[in-house]
Amino acid sequence: MVTEIRDRLGRLGLLLPRPGAPSDLFDDDVDRAVRAFQQERGLTVDGVVGPQTFRRLEEARWTLGDRVVSYLPRHLMIGDDVGALQTRLSGLGFDLGRVDGVFGVATDAALREFQRSVGVDPDGTCGPETFRALARLGRTMSGGGVAADLRELQLLESLCSGVADKVVVLDPGHGGHDAGLTHSALTEATLVGDLATRVEGRLAAIGVQVLLTRSPEGDQALDEAERAAFANATGADLVVSLHLDSVASPAPAGCATFFYGDPVAGTGSALGRRLAQMVQDEICTRTDLADCRTHPKTWDLLRMTRMPAVRVECGYLSSPRDAARLADPAFRDALAEGISAAVVGFFAPVPLDLEASQTA
Repeated sequence: MVTEIRDRLGRLGLLLPRPGAPSDLFDDDVDRAVRAFQQERGLTVDGVVGPQTFRRLEEARWTLGDRVVSYLPRHLMIGDDVGALQTRLSGLGFDLGRVDGVFGVATDAALREFQRSVGVDPDGTCGPETFRALARLGRTMSGGGVAADLRELQLLESLCSGVADKVVVLDPGHGGHDAGLTHSALTEATLVGDLATRVEGRLAAIGVQVLLTRSPEGDQALDEAERAAFANATGADLVVSLHLDSVASPAPAGCATFFYGDPVAGTGSALGRRLAQMVQDEICTRTDLADCRTHPKTWDLLRMTRMPAVRVECGYLSSPRDAARLADPAFRDALAEGISAAVVGFFAPVPLDLEASQTA
């Protein structure tokens, strides 16, 4: 495994070869290279090659033209080559939704439309003939990320019509045998499950259909891809994932909110960014948690959902100050009020002058 990791990091130019160094040694050089890769790819920077980091290393080995790509419903093709294809199609004006490196239904439809427009067999397979057609049109492309952002912002008119009949998925992190972070008698799974219940009650009372990825009691353990698949299958309008943080030091504290953004491709979710800022503002207005701001990430839940999604880190269990507040039901009420207010504000009609400034 370590040999494979070293090889992939080397191919990416992040790990220089050292003559005589053991190929199966996870040393300081590998640790630094892994952290650089995680930072570059919008992952959690911890130096640990877990499932998400290993998958991203696999995805990063592909460039457009290395392999034939197409839509495979039972085993979606994912990689940098798919992201490059999406960027090119989006830049040429074909609507495939979010540029995320995942070859899904929308990418298949956009590719077939492109193939028809250039006189290539519209079979949805990006092979040599399609590669050549893309290369011929390469100089006419505009920025795929900009085009995707503009299309996403156009959804504001349909989304921002009030909360009635909207569907929101709340995702309390962890569950089942995975209690998440633990500090004293507090567990992340229990606290975020309780917080999700408080948010659910507030939103359901005003006409929002709220769905939870697991019960508040924590009887299920789903990975992020499964939670994203659940949200996609329900046709939800928004996803809000609730978590807590913890580190070795008691000093870090505060709240941060994350949205989908890929620093390598320069793409992301404009609406996710908007929702993240609203959640962060509302929580920091209603509580005394330190404002750790909003940040783009490529975590599976944010990346694989087809609707705006955010992950909220509602404080640090490793901070005595934050932990004491999170243990207080009244404080969790304030958090729930802030998250609920952000959801309501997101769905509220957008003034014409604001909408114009966002799409400019």
